[in-house]
Amino acid sequence: MRGFLMFLSVVLLATGCGKETAPGPAAGAERGPCYGNGTCDEGLTCLSDLCVVVPDQGPDAGDQADIADAPETDAPDGGDVPSQPDADPMDTTDTGDTAEPVDADEPGDTGDTGRPDDADDMGAPDARADLGDTGDERFADLISRATFNQMFLHKDDPACEGGLYTYDNLVAAAEAYPEFARTGSAEVRKREVAAFLGNISHETTGGWSTAPDGPQTWGLCFVQEVGCGNGGCTGYCDVNNRDYPCAQGRTYHGRGAMQLSWNYNYGLAGQELGEDLLANPDQVSSDGRLAFLTALWFWMRPQAPKPSAHDVMTGGWVPDDQDIAAGRLAGFGATINIINGGLECNQPTDHRVEDRVLFFRRYSELLGVDPGPNLYCDQMQAF
Repeated sequence: MRGFLMFLSVVLLATGCGKETAPGPAAGAERGPCYGNGTCDEGLTCLSDLCVVVPDQGPDAGDQADIADAPETDAPDGGDVPSQPDADPMDTTDTGDTAEPVDADEPGDTGDTGRPDDADDMGAPDARADLGDTGDERFADLISRATFNQMFLHKDDPACEGGLYTYDNLVAAAEAYPEFARTGSAEVRKREVAAFLGNISHETTGGWSTAPDGPQTWGLCFVQEVGCGNGGCTGYCDVNNRDYPCAQGRTYHGRGAMQLSWNYNYGLAGQELGEDLLANPDQVSSDGRLAFLTALWFWMRPQAPKPSAHDVMTGGWVPDDQDIAAGRLAGFGATINIINGGLECNQPTDHRVEDRVLFFRRYSELLGVDPGPNLYCDQMQAF
């Protein structure tokens, strides 16, 4: 589930992005991956983790949390990786188990300066008192159409593909998972919604550092990993997985709101959702309800040894001694660890993690809820 918006700023320039005041750079020649600290040789700019030639006036992709990972355009993986998967198929979710969802992105380089010191808070954020109980409020009662539109100001921009991501499709998908946004107190429910939307926004982001209205208004921009629509991204096939074998002529790159990736994730999700996604993975990027359903499947279902992101945000998961020793504490940071811990956590906080956190903070503010403790995962070992 990791997606990257490869050369997003180039796309934005070509389309005009509807904004004359924020042109993107002209198409540049790729010169290889960025250095570990996000820099390139003189005359090149780090854009979507690749060194490219861009004009000076273009957006600084190095400041954008995966300008190209949203849709990695990051298959949940959620965030920023190259258009082809890393060597470890599990961490585009991160371990070698074929039953595990994919993470997304690659290691970055910035520190954790400026972030709150929440490492000492080991409890669940506002752990729910009524654990296991579901309320009468539904997802649509927590987030109105107007709030949704305010969150995703630019998903319908000409440079984006977000027309698939409608409010009605999201509400319909949420109804299929009745515990989502209905577990715990009103504060816990709103925080879970903000966390879910924050992560899928990063996975599908079209924002950049100088984007109109700010980079965190460009979530739900891309429906599939950029550069993979022509069938060229054939690397997301685990040929050793006999339970969910790859179909001939199909690719399993990042698609949908969580950028579902790898054949085993398409197989597992399709099995639960009653769709043959191995045979027709393009459904995830052409059916708006499925684009959200696959994201919610990933969010709601634990993939051993990982808990579900839902349980992490609602108090259903309590860290044991081993988790605590590994720095794994309940809060938004643990959801990042679940989605893409092998590539984004247990290292200095980079732009991908900051992007996720900034989306989460913005949505928490719009929903009137405190984001809670443990927002980052730089001190967390992967599950």
